[in-house]
Amino acid sequence: MADLSPDLIFEILRKIQGELTSLKDGVRELRQDNISIRGHLHLLQGEMNNLHSSTSSIHDRLERIENRLELRELAEAHAKYELHP
Repeated sequence: MADLSPDLIFEILRKIQGELTSLKDGVRELRQDNISIRGHLHLLQGEMNNLHSSTSSIHDRLERIENRLELRELAEAHAKYELHP
């Protein structure tokens, strides 16, 4: 085995320390990206809720219109069978 001098060990430790610093920076960037993605997902969820609300409102209006049309059709059908003087 090669003789390990304190200078060689110090250089190896310094290199490891630099790589750890680089890894910490990478993890920090990943955390920031994760926070950004979570923010975008939150905004998208809000947009989906708004679309669901709008769709629900349109569906309710359509049901009221259909009910009115059915009542009108029933009245017209009933009027056909009434005696007209």
